[in-house]
Amino acid sequence: MKHVAVLMGGWSAERPVSLNSGKGCADALEVRGYRVTRVDVDRDIAQVLAKLKPDVAFNALHGKVGEDGVIQGLLELLQIPYTHSGVLASALAMHKERAKILLAAAGVPVAEGVVIDRHDAARRHAMPPPYVLKPVAEGSSFGVVIVKADRAHPPQEVGRKDWPYGDELLAERFIAGKELTCAVLGDRALGVIEIRPVSEAFYGYDAKYAKGGSLHVLPAEIKPKIYHDVQNLALRAHRVLGCRGVTRADFRFDPDEGEDGELICLEVNTQPGMTETSLTPEMAAHAGLGFGELVEWIVEDASCDR
Repeated sequence: MKHVAVLMGGWSAERPVSLNSGKGCADALEVRGYRVTRVDVDRDIAQVLAKLKPDVAFNALHGKVGEDGVIQGLLELLQIPYTHSGVLASALAMHKERAKILLAAAGVPVAEGVVIDRHDAARRHAMPPPYVLKPVAEGSSFGVVIVKADRAHPPQEVGRKDWPYGDELLAERFIAGKELTCAVLGDRALGVIEIRPVSEAFYGYDAKYAKGGSLHVLPAEIKPKIYHDVQNLALRAHRVLGCRGVTRADFRFDPDEGEDGELICLEVNTQPGMTETSLTPEMAAHAGLGFGELVEWIVEDASCDR
C-alpha cells in the first residue's frame, strides 16, 4: 500500500483553498486504497517529512512556498517523489514576468506589460487605461486591480501601508472579451472552458471558489479554430516552461479584435485548484476521467528530478 503525504494549507494567501484541495484529494486517495497522511504544512515541514518517510508527496499547496519551487526543492533534497511540476518550472510559472518572456519567445501570445513598483503605480498610471495591475507572484487573483478606461487617477489601494502582496506589480493591457481556460494532463490538452462570472465583471476570488460564483461552459462556445488554438497554446505553454503532471493555462479572447479575434495567454497554473468548484477536475471529467481517477493519475505520475 503506497503511503501518500498530502501537503496542504501552508501560510500563503491561498491557504483556505489549499486546505479544500488537500481534503478532497486525500479523501479520494483513501477511497482508492492509498495510505494517506494529511499534512498541514508549517515551517517544520522538513522534519515532519523526514519522520513520515512517505512514498509520495501529493502537493496540494497553492501560492508561495508550495507553487514557486520552494517545496519542490525541499522534496528533491529529501528524495521524496512528488506531484506536479519541478523546481524550475514552478518558479518560472509563478513569476508572471519571467513566464511571459519565455511564452512570448515560444510564440504564445501574451499581453503587453511592464513591471512597476506599487508605490509608483499609486502615483502615476503604469500605462494608458484600461489596464490590469497584478502582483508578479501571487495566485487566485489576489491583489489584482482592474484600472478602467475612465479612471482618471491611478489606483491608490496598491500604495496602502497594509498592502500584503509585495512591492513588484505587473501592469498589462486589459483584454476585453471571454475568459477561457484549458488544462493539460501529461502530454494532452483537455477541453476548453469559458468562465462566466455570475455577479462580478472579473473572475476574482469569490467567482473562483464560492459555489455559484461563476458559470462554467464546457465545451466553450467559441469557433472550432479558436478552441483548438487554446488547446495547442496550453500544451505549448506547458512544455516551454518545462511543466510536468497537470497544469492549467488561462486565456482571454476578444472576438471583436481583428479578423479572427485576439487570443492572449494570461498565465500557467502549475498547481491548479482541486476543490468541488475547480476547473481542472471538471475538464478531466468531461474527458472521461473521474475525480478519483484524476487524483490517482497525479500520484502515479509523481517523481523526483521533475
